[in-house]
Amino acid sequence: MRNNLHHLQQGFVYLWAMFAVTIAGVVLAGTSQTWQVKIQREKEQELLFIGEEFRNAFMSYYDSSPGNPKEYPDTLEELLQDTRGPVMKRHLRKVYTDPMTMEEDWGLVEESPPEESSGMGSNVKGGIVGVYSLSNKKPIKKENFPEHFAGFSEAETYQDWAFAFTQDGGPGQTQQTEQNQQQSGGKPSSSASPFGSPSQSQSQSSSTSPFSSQSSSTSSSSSPFATP
Repeated sequence: MRNNLHHLQQGFVYLWAMFAVTIAGVVLAGTSQTWQVKIQREKEQELLFIGEEFRNAFMSYYDSSPGNPKEYPDTLEELLQDTRGPVMKRHLRKVYTDPMTMEEDWGLVEESPPEESSGMGSNVKGGIVGVYSLSNKKPIKKENFPEHFAGFSEAETYQDWAFAFTQDGGPGQTQQTEQNQQQSGGKPSSSASPFGSPSQSQSQSSSTSPFSSQSSSTSSSSSPFATP
């Protein structure tokens, strides 16, 4: 009788232990998921800050062109050391690491010079006008973007967050990446748009900074990048 009672008690202890382990696993899984979402949101904010730094640097480089035609850089390194004038100028403190991939490699948004017509030359020289992350991860943030990044709300991956500046200064939309273009049967574009939607790229960005922190090379304003 005593042995049976002892075995029964051991059985109850075992069941309670299994129940406790199961509950702990559920709690840990929920905590881990919440933590991962928090980390991703923080990386998004960092990417938005870095992207705005790049955008301001492209704008500063363009505005600092010593004459006509106006110029964009051919490499990101030219944003660090602009030697076009008598005094070397820095438009960007450094080539930042992409917080989403933890690499210094960026997708480049390029603009070709406008075609000449009626014998009149262009006043803009082509070059790199923006960057975008190479991460194919889906963004969490879907709203509360500034006007010039309004198209980010429709982004399918972080590759659609293109941070660029063009001379027209229109509002931005999402960047049509080479992968999306191939899926849609199109060809990669290097036209005047830094923010082409999946079917077109004809929008540009304005000069307002969405971050409270100031750029080391160009001016920024208050942050509208509130977490949704």
